[in-house]
Amino acid sequence: MQPARRGQPVRPARRREALPCPAVTDLTQPWAIGDVVIPSRIVLAPMAGVSVQAFRRQGRRFGAGLVCSEMVSAAGLAHANERTLGYLRIARDEHPLAVQIFGSDPERMAEAARMVVDAGADIVDINFGCPVRKVTKTGAGASALSDHDLACGIAGTVTDAVDVPVTAKMRRGVENGSRDALELGPRLEAVGVASLTLHPRSAKQMYTGTADHALTAELVERVSVPVVASGDIVDRRSAERVLDSTGAAAVMVGRGAQGQPWTLQEMAERDAEAPEPGDVVAELIRFMREVEREMGDRAASFLRKFYGWYLRGMPDAKSVKPELTSAPTVAAAEAALLRFCPEARDRLAGHEAELALLPDTESDRLLDLPISIYGGG
Repeated sequence: MQPARRGQPVRPARRREALPCPAVTDLTQPWAIGDVVIPSRIVLAPMAGVSVQAFRRQGRRFGAGLVCSEMVSAAGLAHANERTLGYLRIARDEHPLAVQIFGSDPERMAEAARMVVDAGADIVDINFGCPVRKVTKTGAGASALSDHDLACGIAGTVTDAVDVPVTAKMRRGVENGSRDALELGPRLEAVGVASLTLHPRSAKQMYTGTADHALTAELVERVSVPVVASGDIVDRRSAERVLDSTGAAAVMVGRGAQGQPWTLQEMAERDAEAPEPGDVVAELIRFMREVEREMGDRAASFLRKFYGWYLRGMPDAKSVKPELTSAPTVAAAEAALLRFCPEARDRLAGHEAELALLPDTESDRLLDLPISIYGGG
C-alpha cells in the first residue's frame, strides 16, 4: 500500500505495467487503464444526483470493478465551493475510483484534476458527454464534441497536470447521426488520454432511442487504448453481447443499476440468485443509513427517487410508496419499510454485523452534497 497523506484516504498500490485488454466476454477478467488495475469488466457510471459515496461503495460491493463519481464542476473547485470540496472525501473501500470533472477552461480543469488526485482519485475522467443545456452552453460537456481543438486542449492540459491516468467520456456527437466521436477519439489518445468511454447516442437524443454500438466497434478499431461501452447495458446478456460485438474492454452500467445493485452481481457472478423481497428491503435500508450518514438532514429528500427504483415489481409496493415519499426523516421511512416487509429485519441484522467489522474513520465520511445539479453524460 502507498502511504497516505495525513487526512487523506489510503490509496491502493498500482501495478506499473498495464494488463492487455483483448476482446473478451468474461466480465470477471481484470484489465487496466494505464497502471490502474481494475478487477472486473464492469464500470459503474457517473450519474448526477445518484453517484454519491453510498452508491459507489455499494457498487464495489456488488461487483463493479471501477466506480465513478458524478461530474464535479471545475469552476466550483476553483471557487472553493464548500459542497464541492466536501464531495472530494473518498472512502478507502471505493478504490479503484474515477472522479469525473467538467469545464471548458483548460487551466481550470488542470487545477481541478490536481485537486481530485490529492483527494485520492485513482483516475481523472473528463466529461465530454453531458447533453444538458446548462453545461453545454458554457462550452463544457457534449459541446466539446463540436470543438475538437478545445477538447484536445483540455485533455492535454489535464494529462500534463497529473500523474494518474486521464480518461474521457463521450457521446457520438451533438447531432443525430454524428460521427464526431470517431474523429475526436484518436486525437484524445494522441494527447495522452488513457481510455475512452463512448455512449453512442447523440446529445440531442438525450436517453431516447437506442445506443448504436456499431459506432463503439468502430472506435475500438481506431484507437489502441481501452474503450468502455456505455448505453443500454441492463443485464449480463446485454453486457456480454456488447463486449462480443464491439471488442470493447469493459461495459459501463448506469440506469440499470439504479436501485438494482443485483444487476451488477448478476454480471459478476453467473449463478447469482435473484433477491427475495426481504433482501431488497434490507439492502435499501442499508443504503438509506449510509446516505443519511453522508448527508444528514438532506438524506430524506434525496432518497425519495430511490424508493421506486428499489421496489419496482415488488408485490403491494404501491401501498407503501406514498408513506415513503412523504416521510420527513430517514427513520420514518425505515419504519414504514419494516412494517411493509418484516422479514427484512433478519437480513438487516446480517448487514449490521458486516458493517461492524469495517473501519469507520472521519476520512471515510462524505459530509455534504455534490455541487453538480446537472444530468449525467
